[in-house]
Amino acid sequence: MTFKEQLAADVGAVFLNPAEFGEIHNVGGKEMTVVIDDSEMQERKERMQSGGDGVYKRRTVVYVSALDFGPLPAIGDILTVDGDTYMVTDCVDEGDIYSIHLEDYESDRGQF
Repeated sequence: MTFKEQLAADVGAVFLNPAEFGEIHNVGGKEMTVVIDDSEMQERKERMQSGGDGVYKRRTVVYVSALDFGPLPAIGDILTVDGDTYMVTDCVDEGDIYSIHLEDYESDRGQF
């Protein structure tokens, strides 16, 4: 097996495996196994606790199988994840896995 073939096999067997890192989420109206990097969520909570103006960016990165997702989205596209609506701010084809950077604005009263 070549290195590229091994990487492709590892996408589902390791990285996006629900027993390892992956979780089932609804992305763009389809159920699929993804990895969501919510490190931004902790930063957002800290900003909210520090007495900000009540409006903040909600950012997240979704890693998804290119095969499951389909064509790479374009910057500016709208994508829903588990019913929440985001704008694609960056997306990279990392060879069988897409990293899709998403952003939205929220207030302490909810998404807008």
